[in-house]
Amino acid sequence: MEKSKFVYVTYISTTPEILWNALLDPKMTEQYWQHENVSDWQQGSNWEHRRFDNGAILLVGKILESTPPNRLVLTWADPADAKQEENHSRVMFAIDPISDVVRLTVTHDQLAPGSGMVEDISEGWPKVLSSLKSLLEVGKPLPRLW
Repeated sequence: MEKSKFVYVTYISTTPEILWNALLDPKMTEQYWQHENVSDWQQGSNWEHRRFDNGAILLVGKILESTPPNRLVLTWADPADAKQEENHSRVMFAIDPISDVVRLTVTHDQLAPGSGMVEDISEGWPKVLSSLKSLLEVGKPLPRLW
């Protein structure tokens, strides 16, 4: 069965370094995502997506590639599937400077077709990345959309 893929591209008036920091710094992700992404962000390390209010772990994965400030690739899974790598999907963040802006391409692939994850991320990524763009360009994230 062929796996599903979701791609989202946006352009943000910022620098690659500032965008990279916003993707990794838990204090930044808390503002636009309402969650903290926690890791040392080194290849081979684990990462966790935690609720900032109670610390509940919502997603887990491993860092497959970390090339600051241009590329981050990680696995993405429900904590219950942490040991079942066949149930992990993959997220790639590509940060490309273009003149005075940065193109951010998020590719989330290796998704089981028709899974709840496909539906969740198809709605979730646009909300999260729009809020990130707003935070970096105007200084405040969008009101909570989820």
